[in-house]
Amino acid sequence: MIWAGFLMGMFGSLHCIGMCGPIALALPVHTSDKGLRLLAVLVYNTGRVVTYSMLGALLGMLGTAFYLAGLQQVLSIISGSLLILLILFPIFFKNVFSGKTIAGISYVQTLKNSIATRLRSHTFSSLFFIGLLNGLLPCGLVSIAIIGAVATGNVWQGTLYMLLFGLGTVPAMATLVFSKNYVPVGMKQVFQKVIPVFVCTLGVLLILRGMNLGIPYVSPSAEKNCCAQTTCH
Repeated sequence: MIWAGFLMGMFGSLHCIGMCGPIALALPVHTSDKGLRLLAVLVYNTGRVVTYSMLGALLGMLGTAFYLAGLQQVLSIISGSLLILLILFPIFFKNVFSGKTIAGISYVQTLKNSIATRLRSHTFSSLFFIGLLNGLLPCGLVSIAIIGAVATGNVWQGTLYMLLFGLGTVPAMATLVFSKNYVPVGMKQVFQKVIPVFVCTLGVLLILRGMNLGIPYVSPSAEKNCCAQTTCH
């Protein structure tokens, strides 16, 4: 479950390039020193990963509340169902996750203005802050990852899930800054087909996990879960 975050980030990297590529390409990292350039790119991406990790902690906390209320199975089923619905009916959820509500427009515009201001500053602290703000921009892929973080039902696991998600997006984003070129259309199409399949598979696994069907590793029974928890304590 935790490593699903990394795979989602890696497979969804091309989506990140499409959404955040313009910001990455506008970063003030134009220098002949490849070492400094690499460091600047890593600082920016570290900011994004930190934001994702913080979101994971907050959503993992929400998942913990469900767990303490004895609703872990319900949460797992709901999370899995939402993942599948997001893939099957993207138009229905488009406005919700794209910041097109009145409040969303104001929120997104404020973030974009802050990012634009810091793009004019050639400092590592500005790059880090741009990454932090970039991680808060509305994004369908991040929204899907957040659902997975909630489903972990644990603050630390939620944090780790989103941390790995962020790390999974770093290679493609870093490559974009150095190459200054977008990914070929053919490769984009391949990844665009992989992501829906991966997310739906994750959704089905979450639903099965919540159903307590007694299937080892996939859908363990409630009794075995209780025994495992008692043994851990």
